Amino acid sequence: MTAPVHAAGGSGARIFDLSEEQRGAARDHAMGDLAAVLAGLEEVRPWQEDFYRDLHRNPELSHQERRTAAKVADRLAQSGFEVHSGVGGTGVVGVLRRGSGPTVLLRGDMDALPVREATGLDYASEVRATDPDGREVPVAHACGHDMHTACLAGAAHLLAAGADQWRGTLVALFQPAEETGDGARGMIDDGLAGLIPRPDVAFAQHVLPAPAGQVGIRAGAVLSAADSMRIVVHGRGGHGSMPQATVDPVVLAAAIVVRLQTIVSREVAPTETAVLTVGRLHAGTKSNIIADEAELQLNVRTYSEATRRAVLDAVRRIVTAECEASRCPREPTFELFDRFPLTSNDSEVTGRLAGAFSSFFGDDYREMSMQTASEDFSDVPAALGTPYSYWGVGCIDRDAYEAAAAAGRVSEDIPVNHSPNFAPVIQPTCDTGTRALVVAAMEWLGA
Repeated sequence: MTAPVHAAGGSGARIFDLSEEQRGAARDHAMGDLAAVLAGLEEVRPWQEDFYRDLHRNPELSHQERRTAAKVADRLAQSGFEVHSGVGGTGVVGVLRRGSGPTVLLRGDMDALPVREATGLDYASEVRATDPDGREVPVAHACGHDMHTACLAGAAHLLAAGADQWRGTLVALFQPAEETGDGARGMIDDGLAGLIPRPDVAFAQHVLPAPAGQVGIRAGAVLSAADSMRIVVHGRGGHGSMPQATVDPVVLAAAIVVRLQTIVSREVAPTETAVLTVGRLHAGTKSNIIADEAELQLNVRTYSEATRRAVLDAVRRIVTAECEASRCPREPTFELFDRFPLTSNDSEVTGRLAGAFSSFFGDDYREMSMQTASEDFSDVPAALGTPYSYWGVGCIDRDAYEAAAAAGRVSEDIPVNHSPNFAPVIQPTCDTGTRALVVAAMEWLGA
Protein backbone atom coordinates (compact mmCIF):
# COMPACT_ATOMS: atom_id res chain seq x y z
CA MET A 1 0.00 0.00 0.00
CA THR A 2 1.22 3.47 -0.83
CA ALA A 3 0.66 5.43 2.36
CA PRO A 4 0.49 9.21 2.85
CA VAL A 5 3.50 10.67 4.63
CA HIS A 6 2.72 11.73 8.19
CA ALA A 7 5.01 12.61 11.02
CA ALA A 8 4.92 10.25 13.98
CA GLY A 9 3.47 12.70 16.46
CA GLY A 10 0.41 14.89 16.93
CA SER A 11 1.64 17.47 14.46
CA GLY A 12 1.10 14.91 11.67
CA ALA A 13 -2.49 16.07 11.15
CA ARG A 14 -1.39 19.66 10.44
CA ILE A 15 1.82 19.11 8.55
CA PHE A 16 0.40 19.54 5.04
CA ASP A 17 -0.69 23.13 5.81
CA LEU A 18 2.96 24.18 6.14
CA SER A 19 5.76 25.05 3.72
CA GLU A 20 8.34 22.38 2.86
CA GLU A 21 10.81 23.89 5.34
CA GLN A 22 8.14 24.11 8.03
CA ARG A 23 7.02 20.55 7.31
CA GLY A 24 10.55 19.29 7.80
CA ALA A 25 10.88 21.16 11.08
CA ALA A 26 7.51 19.87 12.30
CA ARG A 27 8.41 16.32 11.33
CA ASP A 28 11.74 16.52 13.15
CA HIS A 29 10.01 17.95 16.24
CA ALA A 30 7.39 15.20 16.25
CA MET A 31 10.01 12.48 15.80
CA GLY A 32 11.98 14.02 18.63
CA ASP A 33 8.96 13.81 20.95
CA LEU A 34 8.44 10.18 20.02
CA ALA A 35 12.13 9.34 20.45
CA ALA A 36 12.09 10.94 23.90
CA VAL A 37 9.17 8.75 24.99
CA LEU A 38 10.72 5.58 23.57
CA ALA A 39 14.12 6.34 25.12
CA GLY A 40 13.02 4.53 28.28
CA LEU A 41 12.49 1.20 26.51
CA GLU A 42 15.92 -0.09 27.46
CA GLU A 43 14.98 0.37 31.12
CA VAL A 44 11.49 -1.09 30.68
CA ARG A 45 12.51 -4.15 28.67
CA PRO A 46 13.88 -6.34 31.52
CA TRP A 47 10.81 -6.13 33.76
CA GLN A 48 8.49 -6.26 30.75
CA GLU A 49 9.99 -9.53 29.53
CA ASP A 50 9.76 -10.99 33.05
CA PHE A 51 6.17 -9.78 33.24
CA TYR A 52 5.39 -11.54 29.97
CA ARG A 53 6.99 -14.82 31.05
CA ASP A 54 5.05 -14.72 34.31
CA LEU A 55 1.76 -14.17 32.49
CA HIS A 56 2.57 -16.94 30.03
CA ARG A 57 3.37 -19.35 32.85
CA ASN A 58 0.18 -18.43 34.75
CA PRO A 59 -2.66 -18.14 32.21
CA GLU A 60 -6.28 -17.67 33.24
CA LEU A 61 -9.49 -18.52 31.40
CA SER A 62 -12.04 -15.92 30.30
CA HIS A 63 -13.73 -14.18 33.25
CA GLN A 64 -11.16 -15.75 35.62
CA GLU A 65 -8.30 -13.26 35.01
CA ARG A 66 -8.05 -12.20 38.66
CA ARG A 67 -4.30 -12.74 39.10
CA THR A 68 -3.51 -11.10 35.77
CA ALA A 69 -5.79 -8.15 36.55
CA ALA A 70 -4.15 -7.62 39.94
CA LYS A 71 -0.68 -7.54 38.39
CA VAL A 72 -1.85 -5.13 35.68
CA ALA A 73 -3.49 -2.82 38.24
CA ASP A 74 -0.30 -2.78 40.30
CA ARG A 75 1.79 -1.89 37.23
CA LEU A 76 -0.55 0.94 36.27
CA ALA A 77 -0.52 2.32 39.81
CA GLN A 78 3.28 2.27 39.83
CA SER A 79 3.24 4.22 36.55
CA GLY A 80 0.99 6.92 38.03
CA PHE A 81 -2.37 6.01 36.48
CA GLU A 82 -5.76 6.44 38.09
CA VAL A 83 -6.79 2.77 38.27
CA HIS A 84 -10.26 1.24 38.05
CA SER A 85 -10.39 -2.51 38.74
CA GLY A 86 -13.20 -5.02 38.46
CA VAL A 87 -14.76 -3.36 35.41
CA GLY A 88 -16.97 -5.94 33.74
CA GLY A 89 -15.79 -8.51 36.28
CA THR A 90 -12.01 -8.61 35.89
CA GLY A 91 -11.30 -5.70 33.54
CA VAL A 92 -8.81 -2.99 34.48
CA VAL A 93 -8.75 0.60 33.22
CA GLY A 94 -5.96 3.12 33.77
CA VAL A 95 -6.46 6.83 33.12
CA LEU A 96 -3.61 9.34 32.86
CA ARG A 97 -4.45 13.01 32.33
CA ARG A 98 -1.86 15.50 31.10
CA GLY A 99 -3.67 18.73 30.37
CA SER A 100 -6.04 19.57 27.54
CA GLY A 101 -5.84 17.59 24.32
CA PRO A 102 -7.16 14.44 22.66
CA THR A 103 -8.12 11.29 24.54
CA VAL A 104 -6.53 8.10 23.21
CA LEU A 105 -7.64 4.60 24.27
CA LEU A 106 -5.22 1.67 23.98
CA ARG A 107 -6.64 -1.79 24.56
CA GLY A 108 -5.06 -5.14 25.40
CA ASP A 109 -6.83 -8.44 26.16
CA MET A 110 -5.86 -10.74 29.03
CA ASP A 111 -7.59 -14.14 28.81
CA ALA A 112 -6.17 -17.52 27.83
CA LEU A 113 -7.57 -20.68 26.24
CA PRO A 114 -8.47 -24.23 27.36
CA VAL A 115 -5.47 -25.66 25.49
CA ARG A 116 -2.64 -27.91 26.68
CA GLU A 117 0.62 -26.12 25.79
CA ALA A 118 3.15 -28.12 23.77
CA THR A 119 5.82 -25.47 23.07
CA GLY A 120 8.47 -26.96 25.35
CA LEU A 121 9.43 -23.49 26.58
CA ASP A 122 10.99 -23.25 30.02
CA TYR A 123 8.16 -20.87 30.98
CA ALA A 124 5.39 -23.01 29.44
CA SER A 125 2.08 -23.28 31.23
CA GLU A 126 1.20 -26.33 33.28
CA VAL A 127 -1.95 -24.70 34.67
CA ARG A 128 -5.27 -26.50 34.92
CA ALA A 129 -8.54 -24.79 35.79
CA THR A 130 -12.26 -25.39 36.00
CA ASP A 131 -14.21 -24.17 32.98
CA PRO A 132 -17.76 -22.73 33.10
CA ASP A 133 -19.20 -26.24 32.63
CA GLY A 134 -17.37 -27.50 35.71
CA ARG A 135 -14.77 -29.50 33.81
CA GLU A 136 -11.07 -29.45 34.64
CA VAL A 137 -9.15 -28.28 31.57
CA PRO A 138 -5.56 -27.33 30.70
CA VAL A 139 -4.98 -23.61 30.19
CA ALA A 140 -2.46 -21.84 27.95
CA HIS A 141 -1.88 -18.46 26.33
CA ALA A 142 -2.14 -20.03 22.89
CA CYS A 143 -3.41 -16.82 21.27
CA GLY A 144 -0.82 -14.30 22.49
CA HIS A 145 -2.95 -12.22 24.86
CA ASP A 146 -0.14 -12.35 27.39
CA MET A 147 2.02 -10.52 24.84
CA HIS A 148 -0.73 -7.95 24.26
CA THR A 149 -0.94 -7.33 28.01
CA ALA A 150 2.82 -7.02 28.42
CA CYS A 151 3.12 -4.63 25.45
CA LEU A 152 0.35 -2.38 26.74
CA ALA A 153 1.78 -2.36 30.27
CA GLY A 154 5.15 -1.32 28.84
CA ALA A 155 3.69 1.31 26.51
CA ALA A 156 1.60 2.77 29.33
CA HIS A 157 4.72 3.08 31.49
CA LEU A 158 6.74 4.72 28.71
CA LEU A 159 3.99 7.24 27.97
CA ALA A 160 3.61 8.02 31.66
CA ALA A 161 7.35 8.51 32.10
CA GLY A 162 7.49 10.68 28.97
CA ALA A 163 4.38 12.71 29.71
CA ASP A 164 6.25 15.99 29.21
CA GLN A 165 6.27 15.15 25.49
CA TRP A 166 2.47 15.04 25.04
CA ARG A 167 -0.82 16.59 26.10
CA GLY A 168 -4.24 15.01 26.54
CA THR A 169 -5.55 11.87 28.24
CA LEU A 170 -4.35 8.31 27.87
CA VAL A 171 -6.69 5.41 28.66
CA ALA A 172 -5.10 1.96 29.03
CA LEU A 173 -7.86 -0.65 28.91
CA PHE A 174 -7.10 -4.26 29.82
CA GLN A 175 -10.05 -6.36 28.71
CA PRO A 176 -11.16 -9.75 29.99
CA ALA A 177 -12.95 -12.49 28.07
CA GLU A 178 -12.10 -11.69 24.47
CA GLU A 179 -12.14 -15.38 23.62
CA THR A 180 -15.79 -15.70 24.64
CA GLY A 181 -16.78 -12.52 22.81
CA ASP A 182 -18.47 -10.87 25.77
CA GLY A 183 -15.64 -9.16 27.64
CA ALA A 184 -15.86 -5.82 25.85
CA ARG A 185 -19.64 -5.67 26.19
CA GLY A 186 -19.30 -6.58 29.85
CA MET A 187 -17.06 -3.56 30.47
CA ILE A 188 -19.47 -1.29 28.62
CA ASP A 189 -22.46 -2.65 30.53
CA ASP A 190 -20.59 -2.12 33.80
CA GLY A 191 -20.29 1.63 33.23
CA LEU A 192 -17.01 2.07 31.35
CA ALA A 193 -18.29 5.27 29.69
CA GLY A 194 -18.69 6.89 33.11
CA LEU A 195 -15.13 6.08 34.18
CA ILE A 196 -13.27 7.69 31.28
CA PRO A 197 -13.58 10.75 29.03
CA ARG A 198 -14.93 9.84 25.61
CA PRO A 199 -11.92 8.78 23.50
CA ASP A 200 -11.18 10.64 20.29
CA VAL A 201 -9.62 7.48 18.91
CA ALA A 202 -9.14 3.86 20.05
CA PHE A 203 -6.46 1.34 19.13
CA ALA A 204 -5.79 -2.37 19.56
CA GLN A 205 -3.35 -4.90 18.13
CA HIS A 206 -2.89 -8.66 17.84
CA VAL A 207 0.11 -10.91 17.34
CA LEU A 208 -0.09 -12.95 14.14
CA PRO A 209 1.93 -15.82 12.59
CA ALA A 210 4.15 -13.51 10.52
CA PRO A 211 7.84 -12.59 10.86
CA ALA A 212 8.57 -10.90 14.19
CA GLY A 213 9.25 -7.20 13.86
CA GLN A 214 6.66 -6.62 11.13
CA VAL A 215 3.61 -4.40 11.63
CA GLY A 216 0.60 -4.42 9.31
CA ILE A 217 -2.59 -2.39 9.08
CA ARG A 218 -5.38 -1.82 6.56
CA ALA A 219 -8.41 0.44 6.23
CA GLY A 220 -11.90 -1.05 6.21
CA ALA A 221 -12.81 -4.63 7.09
CA VAL A 222 -9.86 -6.34 8.75
CA LEU A 223 -11.39 -9.05 10.97
CA SER A 224 -14.56 -10.94 10.19
CA ALA A 225 -17.80 -10.95 12.09
CA ALA A 226 -18.43 -14.38 13.62
CA ASP A 227 -21.63 -16.09 14.67
CA SER A 228 -21.91 -19.51 16.25
CA MET A 229 -25.24 -21.31 16.02
CA ARG A 230 -26.54 -24.34 17.90
CA ILE A 231 -29.20 -26.29 15.98
CA VAL A 232 -31.26 -29.17 17.32
CA VAL A 233 -33.26 -31.29 14.86
CA HIS A 234 -35.93 -33.63 16.20
CA GLY A 235 -36.52 -37.13 14.89
CA ARG A 236 -38.43 -40.15 16.16
CA GLY A 237 -36.28 -42.75 17.81
CA GLY A 238 -36.49 -46.52 17.61
CA HIS A 239 -34.69 -49.77 16.95
CA GLY A 240 -32.02 -49.79 14.29
CA SER A 241 -33.61 -52.88 12.73
CA MET A 242 -36.91 -51.05 12.09
CA PRO A 243 -35.96 -47.70 10.48
CA GLN A 244 -39.34 -47.47 8.74
CA ALA A 245 -40.91 -46.69 12.13
CA THR A 246 -38.52 -43.83 12.85
CA VAL A 247 -37.39 -40.44 11.64
CA ASP A 248 -33.61 -40.75 11.71
CA PRO A 249 -31.98 -37.48 12.85
CA VAL A 250 -28.50 -38.77 11.92
CA VAL A 251 -29.40 -39.10 8.24
CA LEU A 252 -31.17 -35.73 8.47
CA ALA A 253 -28.13 -34.06 10.06
CA ALA A 254 -25.84 -35.52 7.40
CA ALA A 255 -28.06 -34.11 4.66
CA ILE A 256 -28.06 -30.72 6.38
CA VAL A 257 -24.25 -30.64 6.63
CA VAL A 258 -23.87 -31.37 2.92
CA ARG A 259 -26.54 -28.87 1.86
CA LEU A 260 -25.11 -26.09 4.03
CA GLN A 261 -21.92 -26.20 1.96
CA THR A 262 -23.86 -24.75 -0.98
CA ILE A 263 -24.58 -21.47 0.84
CA VAL A 264 -21.11 -20.02 0.30
CA SER A 265 -20.57 -21.64 -3.10
CA ARG A 266 -24.00 -20.84 -4.55
CA GLU A 267 -25.61 -18.03 -2.53
CA VAL A 268 -22.71 -15.69 -1.76
CA ALA A 269 -21.31 -13.58 -4.60
CA PRO A 270 -17.75 -14.49 -5.65
CA THR A 271 -16.69 -10.92 -4.79
CA GLU A 272 -17.82 -11.41 -1.18
CA THR A 273 -16.08 -13.50 1.46
CA ALA A 274 -17.79 -15.92 3.82
CA VAL A 275 -16.84 -19.08 5.70
CA LEU A 276 -19.30 -21.63 7.10
CA THR A 277 -17.99 -24.47 9.25
CA VAL A 278 -19.97 -27.23 10.97
CA GLY A 279 -17.72 -27.90 13.94
CA ARG A 280 -19.89 -30.27 15.96
CA LEU A 281 -22.45 -32.97 15.16
CA HIS A 282 -23.73 -35.18 17.97
CA ALA A 283 -26.49 -37.79 18.04
CA GLY A 284 -27.24 -41.15 19.54
CA THR A 285 -25.82 -43.41 22.23
CA LYS A 286 -25.51 -46.88 20.63
CA SER A 287 -25.01 -48.40 17.18
CA ASN A 288 -28.42 -50.10 16.99
CA ILE A 289 -30.52 -47.27 18.42
CA ILE A 290 -31.95 -44.52 16.22
CA ALA A 291 -31.89 -41.36 18.31
CA ASP A 292 -34.65 -38.85 18.96
CA GLU A 293 -32.58 -35.81 18.06
CA ALA A 294 -29.26 -34.52 16.74
CA GLU A 295 -27.34 -31.39 17.60
CA LEU A 296 -25.22 -29.41 15.16
CA GLN A 297 -23.00 -26.46 15.99
CA LEU A 298 -21.73 -24.26 13.21
CA ASN A 299 -19.72 -21.09 12.80
CA VAL A 300 -20.23 -18.36 10.19
CA ARG A 301 -17.67 -15.65 9.33
CA THR A 302 -18.51 -12.68 7.11
CA TYR A 303 -17.26 -9.19 6.26
CA SER A 304 -20.51 -7.29 5.72
CA GLU A 305 -23.80 -7.09 7.57
CA ALA A 306 -25.75 -7.90 4.40
CA THR A 307 -23.78 -11.11 3.81
CA ARG A 308 -24.04 -11.98 7.49
CA ARG A 309 -27.83 -11.76 7.43
CA ALA A 310 -28.08 -13.63 4.12
CA VAL A 311 -25.96 -16.56 5.32
CA LEU A 312 -27.72 -16.92 8.69
CA ASP A 313 -31.12 -16.71 7.00
CA ALA A 314 -30.04 -19.36 4.49
CA VAL A 315 -28.98 -21.69 7.32
CA ARG A 316 -32.41 -21.43 8.92
CA ARG A 317 -34.18 -21.91 5.58
CA ILE A 318 -32.18 -25.02 4.63
CA VAL A 319 -32.43 -26.69 8.04
CA THR A 320 -36.17 -26.05 8.23
CA ALA A 321 -36.72 -27.40 4.72
CA GLU A 322 -34.66 -30.54 5.33
CA CYS A 323 -36.61 -31.20 8.52
CA GLU A 324 -39.88 -30.87 6.62
CA ALA A 325 -38.59 -33.18 3.90
CA SER A 326 -37.70 -35.77 6.56
CA ARG A 327 -41.14 -35.61 8.21
CA CYS A 328 -39.77 -34.41 11.54
CA PRO A 329 -42.36 -34.41 14.32
CA ARG A 330 -41.18 -31.00 15.59
CA GLU A 331 -39.62 -27.92 14.08
CA PRO A 332 -35.87 -27.40 14.61
CA THR A 333 -34.55 -25.00 17.24
CA PHE A 334 -31.85 -22.38 16.63
CA GLU A 335 -29.65 -20.61 19.18
CA LEU A 336 -27.01 -17.99 18.36
CA PHE A 337 -24.04 -17.72 20.74
CA ASP A 338 -20.42 -16.49 20.84
CA ARG A 339 -21.20 -13.62 18.47
CA PHE A 340 -18.33 -11.34 17.45
CA PRO A 341 -18.75 -8.01 15.64
CA LEU A 342 -17.07 -7.04 12.39
CA THR A 343 -13.78 -5.20 12.90
CA SER A 344 -13.66 -2.45 10.27
CA ASN A 345 -10.94 0.17 10.61
CA ASP A 346 -11.85 3.83 10.18
CA SER A 347 -10.32 4.97 6.89
CA GLU A 348 -9.18 8.43 8.04
CA VAL A 349 -7.68 7.21 11.31
CA THR A 350 -6.03 4.24 9.60
CA GLY A 351 -4.60 6.35 6.79
CA ARG A 352 -2.97 8.65 9.30
CA LEU A 353 -1.70 5.75 11.38
CA ALA A 354 -0.37 3.95 8.30
CA GLY A 355 1.75 7.00 7.58
CA ALA A 356 3.11 7.02 11.11
CA PHE A 357 3.88 3.30 11.01
CA SER A 358 5.47 3.54 7.58
CA SER A 359 7.72 6.38 8.74
CA PHE A 360 8.72 4.62 11.94
CA PHE A 361 8.99 0.95 10.93
CA GLY A 362 10.23 1.43 7.38
CA ASP A 363 10.64 -1.88 5.54
CA ASP A 364 8.93 -3.73 8.40
CA TYR A 365 5.64 -1.95 7.68
CA ARG A 366 3.14 -3.98 5.63
CA GLU A 367 -0.44 -3.73 4.49
CA MET A 368 -2.34 -6.26 6.56
CA SER A 369 -4.55 -8.70 4.68
CA MET A 370 -8.10 -9.37 5.82
CA GLN A 371 -8.18 -12.02 8.52
CA THR A 372 -10.94 -14.58 9.07
CA ALA A 373 -10.29 -14.42 12.81
CA SER A 374 -12.73 -12.41 14.92
CA GLU A 375 -12.54 -9.97 17.83
CA ASP A 376 -14.86 -8.12 20.21
CA PHE A 377 -12.63 -5.03 20.58
CA SER A 378 -14.85 -2.96 18.26
CA ASP A 379 -17.74 -3.24 20.74
CA VAL A 380 -15.91 -0.68 22.92
CA PRO A 381 -15.40 2.13 20.36
CA ALA A 382 -18.84 1.40 18.86
CA ALA A 383 -20.50 1.97 22.24
CA LEU A 384 -18.43 5.11 22.89
CA GLY A 385 -18.94 6.61 19.43
CA THR A 386 -15.20 6.52 18.73
CA PRO A 387 -13.32 5.83 15.46
CA TYR A 388 -10.73 3.08 15.77
CA SER A 389 -7.96 1.15 14.11
CA TYR A 390 -6.65 -2.36 14.72
CA TRP A 391 -3.36 -3.76 13.47
CA GLY A 392 -1.28 -6.92 13.43
CA VAL A 393 2.22 -7.58 14.82
CA GLY A 394 4.36 -10.46 13.55
CA CYS A 395 5.60 -12.82 16.26
CA ILE A 396 7.38 -15.74 14.56
CA ASP A 397 11.17 -16.09 14.56
CA ARG A 398 12.28 -14.61 11.23
CA ASP A 399 14.73 -17.34 10.34
CA ALA A 400 12.15 -20.05 11.03
CA TYR A 401 9.50 -18.24 9.03
CA GLU A 402 11.78 -17.55 6.06
CA ALA A 403 12.96 -21.16 6.01
CA ALA A 404 9.38 -22.38 6.00
CA ALA A 405 8.43 -19.90 3.27
CA ALA A 406 11.40 -20.94 1.11
CA ALA A 407 10.36 -24.58 1.43
CA GLY A 408 6.69 -23.80 0.73
CA ARG A 409 5.78 -25.14 4.17
CA VAL A 410 4.45 -22.14 6.10
CA SER A 411 1.08 -23.78 6.77
CA GLU A 412 2.79 -26.99 7.92
CA ASP A 413 5.72 -25.59 9.93
CA ILE A 414 4.51 -22.31 11.44
CA PRO A 415 2.11 -22.66 14.39
CA VAL A 416 -0.91 -20.37 14.25
CA ASN A 417 -2.94 -18.78 17.03
CA HIS A 418 -4.81 -21.33 19.20
CA SER A 419 -2.31 -24.08 18.33
CA PRO A 420 -0.76 -25.91 21.34
CA ASN A 421 2.62 -24.97 19.78
CA PHE A 422 1.90 -21.26 19.37
CA ALA A 423 3.95 -18.80 21.42
CA PRO A 424 5.42 -15.50 20.23
CA VAL A 425 9.20 -15.19 20.18
CA ILE A 426 9.71 -12.64 22.95
CA GLN A 427 11.97 -10.35 20.95
CA PRO A 428 11.59 -8.46 18.78
CA THR A 429 7.85 -9.07 19.23
CA CYS A 430 7.59 -7.33 22.60
CA ASP A 431 9.60 -4.29 21.50
CA THR A 432 7.63 -4.02 18.26
CA GLY A 433 4.22 -4.24 19.92
CA THR A 434 5.24 -1.72 22.56
CA ARG A 435 6.62 0.72 20.01
CA ALA A 436 3.54 0.39 17.81
CA LEU A 437 1.26 1.37 20.70
CA VAL A 438 3.47 4.34 21.58
CA VAL A 439 3.70 5.50 17.95
CA ALA A 440 -0.10 5.31 17.62
CA ALA A 441 -0.73 7.20 20.86
CA MET A 442 1.85 9.88 20.09
CA GLU A 443 0.39 10.47 16.62
CA TRP A 444 -2.59 11.97 18.42
CA LEU A 445 -1.16 13.07 21.76
CA GLY A 446 2.20 14.50 20.68
CA ALA A 447 2.60 18.22 21.43
